[in-house]
Amino acid sequence: MRRTERIYGWFDDRLGLSEAQSFLGKAFPAEDSFLLGEVALFCFLLLVLSGVFLGFFFEPSTSDVEYEGSVAEYQGEEIPESFASVLNITYDVPFGMLIRRMHHWAAHLFIASMSLHMLRVFFTGAYRNPREINWLVGTGLAGLSMFAAYTGYALPFDEFASTAVGIGYNVTLSIPIIGELLGQLVFGGDFPSTATIPRFYFFHVLLLPLAIAGLLAVHMAILIRQKHTEAERDGDIEGATPGETVDETDDSVVVGLPAFPNQLAVSAVVFFLTLATLSLLSGFLPVHNVAAYGPNDPATTPTLIMPDWFLMWGYGFLKLTPSWMSFDVLGIHISAEFVGGLVLPGLVFLAVAAWPFIDDVSEPVHFSADPITRPWQTAVGIAGVVFIMVASIAGMDVILAELLGTSTAALKPFLTGALVVVPLAAGLLTYATLGGFESGGGGGPATTAADGGVSGDAAADPETDGPPSPDGDGGGESG
Repeated sequence: MRRTERIYGWFDDRLGLSEAQSFLGKAFPAEDSFLLGEVALFCFLLLVLSGVFLGFFFEPSTSDVEYEGSVAEYQGEEIPESFASVLNITYDVPFGMLIRRMHHWAAHLFIASMSLHMLRVFFTGAYRNPREINWLVGTGLAGLSMFAAYTGYALPFDEFASTAVGIGYNVTLSIPIIGELLGQLVFGGDFPSTATIPRFYFFHVLLLPLAIAGLLAVHMAILIRQKHTEAERDGDIEGATPGETVDETDDSVVVGLPAFPNQLAVSAVVFFLTLATLSLLSGFLPVHNVAAYGPNDPATTPTLIMPDWFLMWGYGFLKLTPSWMSFDVLGIHISAEFVGGLVLPGLVFLAVAAWPFIDDVSEPVHFSADPITRPWQTAVGIAGVVFIMVASIAGMDVILAELLGTSTAALKPFLTGALVVVPLAAGLLTYATLGGFESGGGGGPATTAADGGVSGDAAADPETDGPPSPDGDGGGESG
């Protein structure tokens, strides 16, 4: 026996490498939209790597220090140490501005690709039995990622960040009964407190990334266990054995690319394209200019404060919630701030999480569906997207009022009405366009290939898009 075989045998005896080889033949459907999840995964990896670099130079402290960096405006001034360290990263650390920009755009692309991935899953019905658990995991990932981003852009402790964090602090205090306790726990006391930035730094660099990484691991483990859904086949597939075919409705195999080497090569291309995209954005597009806003000053408030786009819809809820929604129940005060800042966004996340149990099917579904054949589900999805868009526009009411030459108070009734009417109209229009009123809506378990079941897993030849071969899970064609 050769030395390499003996070495392999030694590791195989202890780690069961031969059993792990079965994964290398698992099939990944050759669908471009399926790669959105990989883009999100690679963005998270780049977020961690760029965050480690930034962590070497960031100081999570609000103590005043004398600034001696390159920005002439603050030379010799006493400014918060966290603010000074961000200026140092941006203007004095080699490649600091590039890495800071890359961290910023990776966060945006991470949430954007995750959102598009969830929309793809929603509109193709890939959340249905048996994948409800993974949909819940994805919903949790979306919420954690938004909170991680919020804790991140608070860290520079500039005038913009401190104002935004102050809004979050007030919303936290508005929670009945436990608001004060949560304010002490999350913000470290009355904001701005000397403990706020260290507390947010702990959340941002350790607690939330670990939670996100854990959910990503669970998501991937479930995905590997359950396999991908497969798009509707155009026809029968030529089998690996001459003369055999896999019927387009056959639920015994999944046709796609084997994990190694084909899907691995695709994933490598996706990684480098993601890296190239972030590099391009970082090289040409600026990010939050902390020097222009200046350090935190409790005596002033910036004229324009808005969150990032992925939090804008929640900010819109906060702005549109009328003051009369404040009331008392059994001596407990329910404020409009609590309703708009937490209840309404919470209901959105609850509706998203509950959707697989609303559009429920009793039998496992392993083929993705055509959104056009699912009128009411597609209509609900379109209405939901439009609802979030209108709420986001409401969050930008200051800009909208300036463009229209009016006041935000004058716009508020129209935006409130639009938040109800426009999504409903969009949903009904989609439902009618897809023939829902004529067909009765559809949406039940179909018997076509679009809703067939798959119990096995096989990989197709990437050159011929043909003969599937087994991956060791049974139920596939032999080849």
